Amino acid sequence: MIAPARQAAYRILLRIAATDAHSDDLLRGPALDALSRQDRNLATALVLGTLRWQLALDAGIRQLLAHPAAKLNPEAAAALRMGAWQLLYLDRVPAHAVINDSVELVKLGRERGAAGLVNAVLRKIARNAEHKSSPPSAAALAHPSWMVERWARHYGAEAAQAICRWDQEPASAALRVQQDARLPEIETQPGAFLSCARRLVRGDTSALIRAGHVRIQDEASQLVAEIAAAAMPEWPVAKVLDTCAAPGGKTAILLERIPQARVTAVDVSRKRLESMQRLLGPAGERLIFQVADAAKLSLHFEWDRILCDVPCSGTGTMARNPEIRLRLTETDLKRQQERQVAILRAALPGLASGGRLIYSTCSLEPEENEDVIAAVLREAPHFRIVPLARILDDLAAGGVLTAEGRDRLRTATQGNFLRTIPGLHPCDGFFAAVIEAVQQAR
Repeated sequence: MIAPARQAAYRILLRIAATDAHSDDLLRGPALDALSRQDRNLATALVLGTLRWQLALDAGIRQLLAHPAAKLNPEAAAALRMGAWQLLYLDRVPAHAVINDSVELVKLGRERGAAGLVNAVLRKIARNAEHKSSPPSAAALAHPSWMVERWARHYGAEAAQAICRWDQEPASAALRVQQDARLPEIETQPGAFLSCARRLVRGDTSALIRAGHVRIQDEASQLVAEIAAAAMPEWPVAKVLDTCAAPGGKTAILLERIPQARVTAVDVSRKRLESMQRLLGPAGERLIFQVADAAKLSLHFEWDRILCDVPCSGTGTMARNPEIRLRLTETDLKRQQERQVAILRAALPGLASGGRLIYSTCSLEPEENEDVIAAVLREAPHFRIVPLARILDDLAAGGVLTAEGRDRLRTATQGNFLRTIPGLHPCDGFFAAVIEAVQQAR
């Protein structure tokens, strides 16, 4: 009988290879709900570990094939990758169980004849691992060379290697904790930057999440929302627009930090907005949901604060979403940039005089960040950049940032923008810029 965790992981890997599905969504889906907690944890480790190391695993596997250039069928490729990852990177897992289950998984598919190949290659890998001689490329950076080269060019070779090392480790769980919430069920440590953040050490957060006491949200993501909420005018009602709102973590912080705000949450996906409504619960007249394409909004200088956390390549989140490196090409960045420019151009006219727009991505690529800001502001003389360091100082003075957190972020605010770099900062990679309207009518 095939181990349930391996069978579930194998099916998820096949779906990721054949579609544009995301590991994060599939690992929270019905395929894993039926498993025990132990099997869910193992299936998650199998999927994410295999995806993180897939490029290195593929190179090592090919060296062991009789015909290295031959194209493997999807079932054999998935079984070989997952099996090789277990043999090379998991301790205390019997090799015979890994090999047997991998062979049986292939036999379940249409290409049963590939079972012999899978058996032979995994036995070679097991022998190599036993003699501490894994395939030569198994210790490689496991990122596309074009990514590593551009990071080295933009941030230096040391930073590029730090990003790659960070991406290869299981992502830690950062929590957003509601004020005065008690957390006896779990063990946590203080966050790296924010007073409301915690790092999960151990324990099951599911009951706390259902009760609304905590939310899983990376600290860099939380920080962007704190920047968006910072220094709001004390008007009786503040109008806030979140243009790409789902899944809703940043919107929740805006509602929390700006109690006088009426927030309009816009997203192109009705399904994602409905999921967001369930997350945030009843907010009365303070929260309005609108299904719309942010790039096609027609706005008129009425908003005090606009958050444009735009769709992007996600290269700053590959520790959580390792399949990005397997799908993204360098030419995709231009396509991403075109949409980001369109969203920012549509949003800027909506700012009231003195209002601020926060542009953010979870990308490490300048094409999606500084280049977008420069392209739009060249045509918009009535707006200016607000230096992020000044805003972070204000957040620290107000206790939102801890003193240690402010110090850790000194290297993230060189120039006017915020950029966190995984491995140099203990969080996802995020970019943020703050733009202020200086000649709009309120």
